[in-house]
Amino acid sequence: MSHKNIPVFIPHLGCPNDCVFCNQRKITEHLSFDEDSVKDGIDEAVKTLLPGDDAEIAFFGGSFTGIDRELMIRLLRLGHTYIERGAVSSLRCSTRPDYIDGEILDILKKYGVKTVELGIQSTDDKVLAACRRGHTAAQSFTAMKMIKDAGFSLIGQMMTGLPGASPGSEIQTAEDICRYADGARIYPVVVFKDTELAFMAEAGAYKPYTLEELVTRTADVKEVFIKHEIPTIRVGLQANEGLTGGDEIACGGYDEAIGERCDSLIYYRRISALLADISSDHAVIAVPRGHISRAAGHKKENKTRLYAQFGIKDIKFIEKDMPPYTAEIIGR
Repeated sequence: MSHKNIPVFIPHLGCPNDCVFCNQRKITEHLSFDEDSVKDGIDEAVKTLLPGDDAEIAFFGGSFTGIDRELMIRLLRLGHTYIERGAVSSLRCSTRPDYIDGEILDILKKYGVKTVELGIQSTDDKVLAACRRGHTAAQSFTAMKMIKDAGFSLIGQMMTGLPGASPGSEIQTAEDICRYADGARIYPVVVFKDTELAFMAEAGAYKPYTLEELVTRTADVKEVFIKHEIPTIRVGLQANEGLTGGDEIACGGYDEAIGERCDSLIYYRRISALLADISSDHAVIAVPRGHISRAAGHKKENKTRLYAQFGIKDIKFIEKDMPPYTAEIIGR
């Protein structure tokens, strides 16, 4: 069974804040929201579903539970009609910690929302203040607990490379999310043009991170989720979110394949630790099924680095039933 989201983007509606990193119009490629077009968009997406697909309608792009209450309920009612028809199994939405309360959760549950994605970004109050996020870490903890206590699945969203953040604060944020969440999204910061963060970088108040720095810090965070067996459902913005050309980016490192690069680094760490204990110029390494390309590295960079580091002439990867992000030497 394949899981599919049918996204409905609601750009910047319901969000009263202008976080320094945010340019919602560039992220979603929508300059305005046309409510009348939502049904047609969902209908077209439903037509593409295959028998056995598990689909849900996902209200993304803004702070869904902060939009005009009547609009929110109209959208939920529309989404619920597809549940009643059996076209989708549930609804999903993304929102902010300060737009979660008991009344809102009751409304979401009434109309078939099963998953709430919460934009936490950081659990360090200094980072939240530097980003003008508009809420505190305490509000994030309260919202996470309320969502879980109400029986929803929770996806915690966080960012790496924010102003005032350190590797330690990012790892702590991931650890905090693991206390409650069923899954995570990690967004390495992108310095968009025409944002406060871009102006800060130009003025020297924020030092943009290189791609290598962002990959390392993001991989460190993903390692936390791996350790706690919390699936990371996405690293980085999607290529179809207006970023492929990079024309919207002011400065700093960005790569649409940053998720692949993070996985590559994680496997490099695993495999180099194994090879440090052997003396052979050949190695056969087992990795989880479907992970050979990740183990070989982005554009096979891991093989190149490992050959140079350990003097190995050949590494062969084979698939085996084993936990994700693990590796085992089974031959030399």
